[in-house]
Amino acid sequence: MTAINTGAAGRVLIVEDEAPLARVVASYLERESFEVEIVGNGIDAIERARETAPTLIVLDLGLPGVDGVEVCRTVRTFSDCYIIMLTARAEEVDKLVGLSVGADDYLTKPFSPRELVARVRAMLRRPRAVPGGAREQPRTARFGPLAIDFDGREVHLHDELVDLTRTEFDVLAALAEHPHRAFSRHQLITRVWGAGWVGDEHLVDVHIGKVRRKLDDDPASPMFVRTVRGVGYRMGPGE
Repeated sequence: MTAINTGAAGRVLIVEDEAPLARVVASYLERESFEVEIVGNGIDAIERARETAPTLIVLDLGLPGVDGVEVCRTVRTFSDCYIIMLTARAEEVDKLVGLSVGADDYLTKPFSPRELVARVRAMLRRPRAVPGGAREQPRTARFGPLAIDFDGREVHLHDELVDLTRTEFDVLAALAEHPHRAFSRHQLITRVWGAGWVGDEHLVDVHIGKVRRKLDDDPASPMFVRTVRGVGYRMGPGE
């Protein structure tokens, strides 16, 4: 493993077995005042994630031994840090598999290190709590048996805590903030990932699907998240 100079912007763990690529990505992040550490395999990645509590992990899917999917799944048992998955395979199934275990975003190799830094910056700008008076949002919202605590960032269904990742909560909260308003994918991307985010907007569909599964919300007869044909999604029961 390789340690890079300490910075004030946050702690990033790079998990990549291609050492030259890892060093290039690290140098770009270091210039942006991030504290960066590089590891080359999944076992070390899990260990360092436990010990250092990174703000964000840049995680290669195709690691030797314990692959990125398993690393992501394990990290999600003890951390809600942001995770950006890297993959050399462009097939949609790889992207969806990675996201289904808790990744927040993905990039397909080859990619521009500047784009990766931009994604990291946009992700870390996402508000984790509602600043006083910054926007009109209730402290809690209820939709039948579903209760959303915006300030505490908790969701309860039938009084049982629902385990959502940061991004899953942010997507659900964006919809719940304005019940019955239909949001396009682009509008949700802007609200959740930030106006500077560049990538596949169908990322929204993946996270909506994950939220629905955790809420046991049938898309064919939804209680909570409804698909608005030709537009996107809104909060509220179907017709």
